[in-house]
Amino acid sequence: MDIAIDWDTVVSNTLLLGVAYLLALPIAFNREQASRSAGLRTYPMVALGACGLMLIGIKVMGGNDAEGRVMQAVITGMGFIGGGAILKGSGEVTGLATASSLWITGAIGIAVAWQRYEIAVLLSLLTFLTLTFVPSAKKMVNGEESGDGDA
Repeated sequence: MDIAIDWDTVVSNTLLLGVAYLLALPIAFNREQASRSAGLRTYPMVALGACGLMLIGIKVMGGNDAEGRVMQAVITGMGFIGGGAILKGSGEVTGLATASSLWITGAIGIAVAWQRYEIAVLLSLLTFLTLTFVPSAKKMVNGEESGDGDA
């Protein structure tokens, strides 16, 4: 069997996957600094996986219905992964910020696969800013002195 390689597609997909990876890094860096269970390894892999699955769906399946089903499966899978980060105990729920940022990282991968860079960049930037600055504001509002609670 002779398989022809479309090098333009290879380069394009490599660039798209690289963009998804890079856009996940600020979020991953924030979570790693906060010593959360998901960090520098998890977030880029989530973005890569979501982007890769969408690229496969776009290329192999073709058609809006099939691509929509792939996107729906990625979104559902991200909810499942995020659900594993949420813990309840001692009257507290933790891991919500980690779960939601993992879900958003999947959306970054999907946006990059569709070459909607403006969406991907905004998702990355706003998530990073929220994770970085909102915990301090939340502490001030709640009168807390330590810990961000990851909620």
